[in-house]
Amino acid sequence: MEIKRVVEAILFAANRPMTCKQVQQVFPEIEQPEMQEIQAAIEAIIEDYRARPVELKQVASGYRFQVRQELSRWVSRLFEEKPPKYSRALLETLAIIAYRQPATRGDIEDIRGVSVSSNIIHTLLDREWIRVVAHKEVPGRPALYGTTKQFLDYFNITSLNELPTLQEIQELSVPLDNPSLDTTSQPMQVKSEQQETTGQTIETIERVSETTE
Repeated sequence: MEIKRVVEAILFAANRPMTCKQVQQVFPEIEQPEMQEIQAAIEAIIEDYRARPVELKQVASGYRFQVRQELSRWVSRLFEEKPPKYSRALLETLAIIAYRQPATRGDIEDIRGVSVSSNIIHTLLDREWIRVVAHKEVPGRPALYGTTKQFLDYFNITSLNELPTLQEIQELSVPLDNPSLDTTSQPMQVKSEQQETTGQTIETIERVSETTE
């Protein structure tokens, strides 16, 4: 059987992104193709779907089939359950961690100029968008937070180098019916000594958009 057809079927049926190695392991051991054969099959599949409404996309955790982003607003109407909306405070916190990681809660508060709710940190941890990567060697040993593969997958990228420029981030939306996520509507303030290095980040973090799955 043609390797390309099998690889396409595996990736189509999978409910998660898969790496070339994971695809290879689905084959019986005596029939396993070489890694370069699987990679070639994937590249051919990507090309086959170039003009289709569905694409094979590489994200941090591997390859997955998905609806093209420009069509997602129509497809999303199929589902009654709306994607969650997050508060400006939560999105600012996530953006700071993404662009300045590893960062402590104190670092985030210094940049935003307001305190960070524990609920925000817990929400980001529960979503598996951030994780504790280390502890800072200062009194109290505060946790240092960084982003995860799930964060990259959600935002459709393979590495932090592919994060959109902050100017590309659209306006955010705060849910009025979910006060547990909305901790503050105050504009962020930056201490004068930080302005040179964080000014651009602060200016555009305020425009972080809600994202849809």
